[in-house]
Amino acid sequence: MKLVTYKAGKELRLGAWDSEKGILDVHTAARKLLAQWIPETMRDLIEAGPGALDVAREALKVAREKGDAGWLPITATQIATPLPGAKKNIFCVGRNYKAHIAEMARSLGREPDWPKVPEFFSKPPTTVVGPEDGVERHAGHTERLDYEVELAVVIGKKGRNISEADALSHVFGYTVVNDITARDAQLLHHQFFKGKSFDTFCPIGPCVVTADEYGDPSGHRLTLKVNGQVRQDSNTSDLLFGVPKIIEALSWGLTLEPGDIIATGTPHGVAAGMKPPGWLQVGDVVEAEVEGIGLLRNKIIP
Repeated sequence: MKLVTYKAGKELRLGAWDSEKGILDVHTAARKLLAQWIPETMRDLIEAGPGALDVAREALKVAREKGDAGWLPITATQIATPLPGAKKNIFCVGRNYKAHIAEMARSLGREPDWPKVPEFFSKPPTTVVGPEDGVERHAGHTERLDYEVELAVVIGKKGRNISEADALSHVFGYTVVNDITARDAQLLHHQFFKGKSFDTFCPIGPCVVTADEYGDPSGHRLTLKVNGQVRQDSNTSDLLFGVPKIIEALSWGLTLEPGDIIATGTPHGVAAGMKPPGWLQVGDVVEAEVEGIGLLRNKIIP
């Protein structure tokens, strides 16, 4: 099931995405078609647990069978970031694709240093924007603006000290993150956080694909284009640490909660690894895509 948050006037609504029929308001559909209630937002749906998701699935099934279920056309519907209103930082993993680790080492004139455990950092809620939203250039604070397409995990079940074997049972679904980065700020501060935490530096979307539909997170293609030119083209099979290991390591002594987002790292092809580097500039259109989820498109603005 593909779930979105879409804009209806001044409201944000929970929708189900059907590539043929359009966007369905699943809260309204559940009430009208099934006489059942489910939450009106993505975050509340996740927190409500598997039963609420089952009702949403049934509402979508019935709506697909009826011609008057109130479908909205995709092209005329403004899609927002899937989980707006975050109160916690976005969890992120650095240096987690083998070819990317190698390219960044080359760009710095070093031999690759292979992490022994996942290397975590975070991005604050003020970085989050949605599909088609502008990403600020922040020209006064960075000359080296980079992109990073990533598969992101959405946690569905609370847990701490989660085992690798049990990790995927805690996943609600998957989405796309573009981990925008100010490389010069990253190097200046000798850590990941500051250079990745400027406002608008975390586009997320366009949807969340539920774990049952997405299946094994390994083996999915990731691509990123700048102005139509392919910059990144890889596969989640190149991850150094897969999703279960990431969840296990992150949850050591740290409680993961429903709605938490974990960006799992980016593959090779970043601007910093190009000769010469292909830094992002005002007017550039960046399209990040993960197979089975969808395309996240943003424009660099002043």
